[in-house]
This record gives sequence, structure tokens and C-alpha cells, in this order.
Amino acid sequence: MTTIKSVRPSEIEARSFAIIEKEFEDQTGLQSSQIDPDCFQVIRRVIHATGDFDFGHSLIFGNRPIEAAMESIRSGRDIYIDVSMGAAGISAKIINQFGGRVKCHINDADISAIAKNEGKTRTETALEKLSGSDVGLIAVGNAPTALVAAMTLIKEGKIDPALVVGVPVGFVNAVESKKILTDQSYPFITNMGRKGGTPVAVAIVNALLRLATQVESKD
Repeated sequence: MTTIKSVRPSEIEARSFAIIEKEFEDQTGLQSSQIDPDCFQVIRRVIHATGDFDFGHSLIFGNRPIEAAMESIRSGRDIYIDVSMGAAGISAKIINQFGGRVKCHINDADISAIAKNEGKTRTETALEKLSGSDVGLIAVGNAPTALVAAMTLIKEGKIDPALVVGVPVGFVNAVESKKILTDQSYPFITNMGRKGGTPVAVAIVNALLRLATQVESKD
């Protein structure tokens, strides 16, 4: 007979993390002790958000992204995410305490018309509005076109984010856009394969925000 365990709401996350840590080696073939502790906190939160241990070995941390994220967050630079659902899921309370904001332009009044006229996706068009801004962290979980737009703006010198989180999901250009991201010289976090999505992007950003508070408390 299947039974539901009685767990206090305040204990659910901690218990979930404990289960992930207990099962991690069996599920992934990796030892968490051999992974950078800060990177493991990101991996653990992604697994918690998705229930998918595949992210234990598919996430890629390139060019010291944790350090870049800590500097950006703690200096109060803004975070941009490609879709409004993602913006709602990011901990505004934490980023606000550092002086930054969570931004997303996809619902701006002019986006739909511009996207239609230019034959682009709304996420791509919205991201292009970042040109000339001082956004510190860009997170893309929905559309490969938005990730490509971010990389193009960086290449053209129109934005200079400290970190790009690129985990778009899908069957068309998701794998390819993430592969291109791994070839870049700036800090990034991505994953290989078709998996990804807004919950993954949000989990990564929230893990980084929590790490920033831990780093601050140690100083």
C-alpha cells in the first residue's frame, strides 16, 4: 500500500536535497565529493527542480562561471531571463537586496509587432532590447533563438554580461546553440542535449543567488 509521508513544508526542500545527495552516485556514476562544491549546489538544485539526475553529468561550467556570477550579483547588476514565467520564478528578494533587478522584455508592448515585422521570435526580439544595457547575467531556458541573439550581441560588443546561462530546450537548434556557447571564451553554464527549459534556467539562477548570500555571509 502506498502512503504519503507527513512532512512539514519547511522541511521539504532539505529532505529533497538529502535524497538527491544520497542517490547521486548511484544515479549518475559520479561522486559529489569530486565535484566543486559550488557547482554541486547548482547541479543539486537543477535536479531538485526537474527530478532528472541526467543533469548531474550534462551540465557544463565554462570559464569560471561561479566566480563571475558572484561578482555580478553582489555588485548589483541586473539579471535578464528570456520568458516571464522564468522572471516570476527567480528570487527577486535576493537580487534586490544586492541592488539588482530581474528583467524580461517579452511582454513589452512593442515586442510582438517588431517580431512579426522582422520575422523573428518574441524571445529573440525581446533579448535584442538589451543592446547597450549593463545587464550582468543572461539566462535563456526557452528559445535557442534568444541564446543566439545573446551571443550575437556579445560578439558585436553591444552587451557585456558577466555570465550567460544557456539551457534552451527543444529539437530545433537547441543542441546547436548550446554547442556554440561552449566555444565561447566568456563564462557560461549550459548542458548538452535537447533537455533544458525555463525550470532549469531558474534553478541555476536561484542557486547562484543563494551562493552569493553564502559568500557574503562568510566575508
